[in-house]
Amino acid sequence: MKKLLYIIPSLLLVLTGCSKFLDVNQDPNRPSDVSESLLLPPLELNTSDNVYAGLSATLAQNFLQVIAPVQPNPGFWNYQVLSPDMDGEFNTFYVTSLNNLKILQNKAEASNKPNYTAIAKILTAYTLATATDLWGDLPWSEGFKGTANLKPEYDSQESIYKVIQDLLTSAITDINTGSAILPGADDFFYAGNMTKWKKLAYHLKARYFMHLSKAPGHTAAIQADSVLNALQNGFTASADDLAMAYAGTAGMENDWGITFNPVSTYVLNETFVEGFKTRNDPRLPLMVKPAALDGQYRGRRVGSPIQALDAFSYPTDFYGGLNATNYMATYSEALFLKAEATLIKSGFAAAAPFYVDAVKTGFTRTGLDPNSAAATTYLASRTLTAANALQLIIEEKALANPFNIENYTDWRRTGFPALTKVDGALSDIPRRLVYPQSEQLSNPQPQQTARLTDRLWWDRQ
Repeated sequence: MKKLLYIIPSLLLVLTGCSKFLDVNQDPNRPSDVSESLLLPPLELNTSDNVYAGLSATLAQNFLQVIAPVQPNPGFWNYQVLSPDMDGEFNTFYVTSLNNLKILQNKAEASNKPNYTAIAKILTAYTLATATDLWGDLPWSEGFKGTANLKPEYDSQESIYKVIQDLLTSAITDINTGSAILPGADDFFYAGNMTKWKKLAYHLKARYFMHLSKAPGHTAAIQADSVLNALQNGFTASADDLAMAYAGTAGMENDWGITFNPVSTYVLNETFVEGFKTRNDPRLPLMVKPAALDGQYRGRRVGSPIQALDAFSYPTDFYGGLNATNYMATYSEALFLKAEATLIKSGFAAAAPFYVDAVKTGFTRTGLDPNSAAATTYLASRTLTAANALQLIIEEKALANPFNIENYTDWRRTGFPALTKVDGALSDIPRRLVYPQSEQLSNPQPQQTARLTDRLWWDRQ
């Protein structure tokens, strides 16, 4: 990585790292101070654009066989991911995201604006968790000391998970709903509703507790208890979702819409599309467009002969349009977490009501009446049993929250949905990302020998 990675740079450098960032400097050669209310909007937009829907998210959806390019092998789709491919992505997580969030946190603390401090910590926890679930060990405790340390050692993933929970706990303490200083229109996510930010912090705590259900030194039962305790203060309705709505205009396009722009050649994968048919899933026309060529629902099989783009299906505009909304954390996810935690603690029968509510909540967001005959018939075909409960919970969770990078974490920790490697695969299905070449050159660390198929600390069989 560039040496500037660990230096808190001038606000000019920070705020021009993303094409959608706001121009907040009158003189580009003499950057002025920037208020919290100007820092927050581009940071939230970056969280949605690049942390949730950036290159790493695209890679995850390739690995999960949700998307496929109309391109010949080799490529990301058959697991050709090289260290130089990760240079920009690692820079995005550290310079554009974590470094700027640290600036926001420091400014808010110095200005005694605890609600901005809390938001910075919550978004830091979200970004750091996404990064460690991709790469494992990362620089953190020595990562933001400026020129004092240009070659910071990597913290273990176990210690980073403790940092994530500490950040969320601290943010919950910081939140002051009675404060006169609240974000407003500068908060794209919740418009300054700090009650919802607090619910999000608890929701994320539950999510990250569940990630460690098989981690060394942890037990599924204890993690399930932590999940259930956190959810008591988390999301209570879909109105609490962490979501970013896009206008679809220049500079405000949903990045998934850009991914499915014909220029990129990405379409839906055969595995994803055929799954709807196998399940007799009534969401098929609500989530998948028929191929323009012949009106058939058809995904592309990686490694198959090249055909025209219009021979394949794309996601419907609800999820894949330029004006689509990114759903980064949802009430349906909370209900699925509750169902899984209850399954661990009390069995499939106790988990079933939460599972049904979770599926129905996903139906509603997608546009399917949860009480319709089609929905009722489908749910009856997807009834939990002792043998299939975990599989159905994870499969339906992914369908209710498509394109969410959480689905990649769920696959690694549970094995669902069941996948086989693609035709022409260069390895087994990747379980992590490789470290960037720029980082290996400027800050060599022992962990950087990791391969795509190596398991992370929490990813244990």
